[in-house]
Amino acid sequence: MGSKIRFFELNQFYHVMTKSIAGYVVFKADSDYQRMLEMMEFYNHNALPIRFSYYYQFKDSELFKKRFDLSKYDRLVDIIAYCLMPTHIHFLMTSLKENGISVYMKNLLNSYTRYFNTKNNRKGPLWQGIFKDVLIESDEQLLHLTRYIHLNPVSAGLVENTKDWEYSSYKEFLGTDEEVKAVCNFKSYLDINPKTYKEFVESEKDYQRELSLVKHLILE
Repeated sequence: MGSKIRFFELNQFYHVMTKSIAGYVVFKADSDYQRMLEMMEFYNHNALPIRFSYYYQFKDSELFKKRFDLSKYDRLVDIIAYCLMPTHIHFLMTSLKENGISVYMKNLLNSYTRYFNTKNNRKGPLWQGIFKDVLIESDEQLLHLTRYIHLNPVSAGLVENTKDWEYSSYKEFLGTDEEVKAVCNFKSYLDINPKTYKEFVESEKDYQRELSLVKHLILE
């Protein structure tokens, strides 16, 4: 990924997407997805004094928890929704700091590239240059775009049911009893009733209407 810093307005929502080079599979195993989820949380803290590799190695030790409390560091972005796919990533997010999205994405993607290349004895870039983004224009688009993002694994034929994909924010939206890693802060921006949202996502009757609302936001 390039080093260019792009400007994102505060208090605005963006659909952010990045694809691998030539459709290369960048998440080959559950451990890859889990690594990215850990990175997504770690790099959402501003000006951390430690590297992710150190954090990942010692994060469960009591001494580390006493010395490094991540909650003390300002967050760069709020992630509203996300979906990790084998060859690409979708985020719906807003900046909390000036250039927050740019800094977050740059650090996140560069770090995952280093991890992936080391693991697979590979060299060179992993992602198609700088990520793509588009501004969300209304609250209605915001809600419909979460649906589009959560339906990605079904549309791609990876699973039959949206809830069966483990690497998206869908289960966070549903508030299931399962142990789900909390990544998103959608409750600050959307009034979600889990039952109603589940029906909204999984019913097909409004799908064409959704596409007409967000087709210019999809970034495929």
